[in-house]
Formats: sequence, C-alpha cells, structure tokens
Amino acid sequence: MALPPTNLQTIEAHMLELQSLHPTASGAFTGLFGDIALAAKIISREVNKAGLADDILGATDQENVQGEIVQKLDEYANDVFMKCLGTRGQVCIMGSEEVADPVYIDPGEGNGNYIVVFDPLDGSSNIDANVSVGTIFGIWRRKNRLNNLGMEDILQTGAEQVAAGYVIYGSSTMFVYTAGHGVHGFTLDPSIGEFLLSHEDIKTPFNGKIYSVNEAYEPRWTPEVREMVRALKYGRQTKETSRKDAPSRGSGMSTRYIGSLVADFHRNLLYGGVYLYPPYEGKPQGKLRMMCEAAPLALIAENAGGYASNGQQSILEVTPDHLHMRTPLYIGSRDDVLWIEKTLSESGDSI
Repeated sequence: MALPPTNLQTIEAHMLELQSLHPTASGAFTGLFGDIALAAKIISREVNKAGLADDILGATDQENVQGEIVQKLDEYANDVFMKCLGTRGQVCIMGSEEVADPVYIDPGEGNGNYIVVFDPLDGSSNIDANVSVGTIFGIWRRKNRLNNLGMEDILQTGAEQVAAGYVIYGSSTMFVYTAGHGVHGFTLDPSIGEFLLSHEDIKTPFNGKIYSVNEAYEPRWTPEVREMVRALKYGRQTKETSRKDAPSRGSGMSTRYIGSLVADFHRNLLYGGVYLYPPYEGKPQGKLRMMCEAAPLALIAENAGGYASNGQQSILEVTPDHLHMRTPLYIGSRDDVLWIEKTLSESGDSI
C-alpha cells in the first residue's frame, strides 16, 4: 500500500490559513481562488484527453484580438474561466487574452471587489505535440464603486495586484500562486481531485545557469540585445574585464527553451535562470501581454526573490495603457535580470 503524502493541505485550506491573517476578510477572496482551482481542474482534464478527443485538437478558423489563430482548447479554456469565475459575486470585471474588451459582470448580491485578467491557455499552439501548456492570471481590487467602474479599475500596475498565479499542465498539473506571503505550489492529485501543497515557500536562486529565448529572432534583434544574449551565452563581462585577455564572469549559461512561457518560467523559477522575450523588428513593443502574462509572472518572481524588467524598469512599475498592451520581458533570477536591465540601459537600447 502506498504511503500518503506528508502534507495533505489543499489549496483551499492554505487560503483559509492566509485568510486568518486578515480578521476583516469576508471569504470572497478565498472563494475566488476556489473557482480558479475548479477551472484549472476542468482544463487539466481536457488537456490530458487531448490525444484521444479529436474535437479538442487543432485550430479553429478564427483569430483572436492578438491576430493569432485560436486553438480549440483556447476557446474551451476561455469559456471555462468565464463560467467558473465570479459565480459567487466576487468578480466585477474579467479580461482575457482571447477577448477584445473587458467583460463587466453583475456580482448580484456579492461585493464584486476583484478584477481578474487571464491567459486561459498559454502555449496552446504546442498542445498537439504534447508540450506543457499553462494558465496565467492576475487579480486586482477595484478602485471605484460598482456603479462607476471604468478603465481606471482595469489599468492598474502590476504592483497593485493582490494576487497572481499560474497553472502548468505537464507531467503533473501544478498550481503556483502568491498573495504577498511567499510563493506556494500545489500539485493536483487526480485520484482525489485536489490540489495538495507540494512546494512551500518557493525561493528562486539569486542567479542561474539557464537562459531561455527564441534565438530564431536573433537577426531581428537590435545590436544591443544581440550582444547581451551573446554575453549570457559565452560569459558576462564587466567594463573592467572586457579586454580580450581578461577572464569573463563565468563560462556562460545553458540554453533551455520550450516555447511555452509558463513551462519555461516554471523551470527557471525552480532551478534559477532568466527568460527573455526582447522586442524585435516587427514587434518593437514586444510580443507578450503586460496584464495577462508579464505582470502576474513578475509578481510571482519578485515574491520568490527574483525580478522582472522590460529592459528599462521593473515590470511591476509600469501602468498599462490598454488591456492588451504588449511589453518586452526579462524575468527570473534577480542578479541575472538586473544585469540585463543595467546592460540595456547603459547601451541606450529602448523599448
């Protein structure tokens, strides 16, 4: 007989423990996390059936607001999140990568305190090849009364998030979140249908040995970005060690690139390293979405001891100008990302 896990704390129990730190808490926030966990379980079930069910594999004949081909599982995951979130009146606005405009929700008898912005299925183009995919979400608190909601409530900085998280659907399904009290990971036990605490208080290494970037875009990078990535690969140098006969700071980092943001970020969070998606010719503002991808992952990185930058400043300091604003992203081990930011700032490379 197999022994039970040493820690049987569910994500709901963990949230209730966190709630006890706030005596005035109503339980709405905890309930919202329960709804997100339910959506993740449903999506996980369908992802795990993807090779067996033809009706959820492949692309639709539609493009989303980003101009990207919508996969069938994109559509399904988005629908699941829209139906699961806010069912108990916690949410007043939802934003999705797959939907052009914010969705305003009548919270009914609930308080409608929260705004949730999400990428329902990141990396979905990889699903047919059985590559890990994920969900990313950020949660903000509304600023105005329910009868006066507007873009001011949606377009908040990443630092104003009350919580953020992601779910990775891989060899196991794992739910990672922060609400400002550390970063915690829960692995789904499919036999009982519960997320159980498996990675408590995750801390990312101060510097790492992995860099993750799509080097196919190298010819379209600025010279400054090209040189910076080359330094990561062959060994970072300071001005004092830039002579040909001077030793570099280390022998360089190893390349690991899956092409699924959640999967690359998750690996680097645990092992140490940096994920890069620089701007390039044709995408001068970058490709990743600030609100549904960069800002939530930045909050997680910083609460785990890491850092996230757009190449000039912290991602968490940027006020988005619209729901689908794009941004360059450099995220991961603090020392590595700070070096990238310093290098690009000194070179004059701009976003």
